[in-house]
Amino acid sequence: MNLTQAAISRRTLLACAAALLGGSLHAQTAYPNKPIRVVVPYAPGGSVDMVGRVIGDILAKQLGTTVVIENVPGAAGVVGAQRVVSAKPDGYTLLAGSSNEMAGTKFVNAAQKYDPAVDLTPIALTASAPNLWVAGAHVPVKNIDEFIQLVKANPGKYSYGSPGIGSTPHFSGELIKKTAGVHLVHIPYKGSPAMTGDLGGGNLDFAILSPMASAPLVQSGKIKILGATTAERISTLKNVPALAEHPALKGYALSGWFALAAPKGVPADIVASLQKAVQAGLADPAIRQRLEAAGTPPANGTESLAQVIRTDMGKYAELVKFAKITPEN
Repeated sequence: MNLTQAAISRRTLLACAAALLGGSLHAQTAYPNKPIRVVVPYAPGGSVDMVGRVIGDILAKQLGTTVVIENVPGAAGVVGAQRVVSAKPDGYTLLAGSSNEMAGTKFVNAAQKYDPAVDLTPIALTASAPNLWVAGAHVPVKNIDEFIQLVKANPGKYSYGSPGIGSTPHFSGELIKKTAGVHLVHIPYKGSPAMTGDLGGGNLDFAILSPMASAPLVQSGKIKILGATTAERISTLKNVPALAEHPALKGYALSGWFALAAPKGVPADIVASLQKAVQAGLADPAIRQRLEAAGTPPANGTESLAQVIRTDMGKYAELVKFAKITPEN
């Protein structure tokens, strides 16, 4: 072998080594190449946890990786959301949360340090959380029209409960007051169990509950369903009118939702991979049936989460002013 041939061979070997090294580096950086942590900012067992686990199953199947669910409850979802906001933006720490900590709590929790519209990378809406406006059995109303007449004739006499200040049910109730021009006393509870206990026991007049939470109380005759807080009738409860069907509540629509997000700054290609995975998963009939059975109809996977966050934050900001809510630590 002469000098020229030796030089060519050396260059060939270097090129091959570079190609192999480049391929190895690409394999190491391909997403995902390690387990993904999905933070659910509530305790196990609730609707956010249930939807979060469904999304975890979707990501595991669609991306071919291990997904670890981590429940981090506290401050109506803020503690878990803050953990995600503070995480490295590499796509390996995600938030499977709700409209509470992704839109509403900013206006009522002075200790919240993040802005959902700025500090989270929106991935996708995953499911909706339709609610129902219900009345205790002791309240002399059977429908929306009778409810409007009763509360207008008795300003401040009747109460409605929510699972906490700044929760979606709280804002939904304030929107009813604002839209219909009625005066109801808001009673915040620390969660739903105590609220439903008072409602069923006749110590609370009205409340906003999920269809699943309402079912046993309806069956036992402790409450009456008056309407749905969604813009249109709920597909599984076609006999229940939407509140917006009443002239006094025209245009009314405010329901909760579930979504997947990541820290600010996650690379666009990783966001696209996650969005594609969620969309494919939500198209699976088995997944859709699983969510619908739990009273959380699946999203279609293409709605703009960023736009939903901005729109709802705008609504919540107006309702905070209307209700004169002072942020609390």
